[in-house]
Amino acid sequence: YRNMPTFGSGTIRRFATNASEMKKLAARDFEDLLQCSIPAFDGLLPEPYNAVVMTLLFRTAEWHAFAKLRLHTDSTLQHLEKLTTELGKLMREFRDTTESNFATFELPKEKEARQRRETSEHGKENAGGSSGKKLKSLNLFTYKWHALGDYVRAIRLFGGADGFSTQVVS
Repeated sequence: YRNMPTFGSGTIRRFATNASEMKKLAARDFEDLLQCSIPAFDGLLPEPYNAVVMTLLFRTAEWHAFAKLRLHTDSTLQHLEKLTTELGKLMREFRDTTESNFATFELPKEKEARQRRETSEHGKENAGGSSGKKLKSLNLFTYKWHALGDYVRAIRLFGGADGFSTQVVS
């Protein structure tokens, strides 16, 4: 990501040296990471894994573009509904492909946080337990993934996310 050129004065900003260690990300940071992900990841993995990742990234970017539209029509919502279903299938395919073909581990900052937690829970005298990185797989059983299925219905009920606010008005 660091080698990606910036775009415009505030459209896509320069990325940190290590994108996985970026902290306190705003929505625009996630959007920039998604928009630059296809050229950043293309060719990093051998086929057929590269095709799985590229398809997933493209569909995720397409879903994001449709979800953030300011004006929705019946056809855009129908397409978003189909994209949501396809995105779920692609995520399950990605999870299954990575679990069966790659050993994925927690990030260094996750390892450090886990070790700090273990040290504080068990005290310093027992804190020599698990010093290695733990295997980690993609967990799709989270609220974040579950809520994607309700997105189109919420847009139909309330409109796009830019059309309402929780701000108290006097």
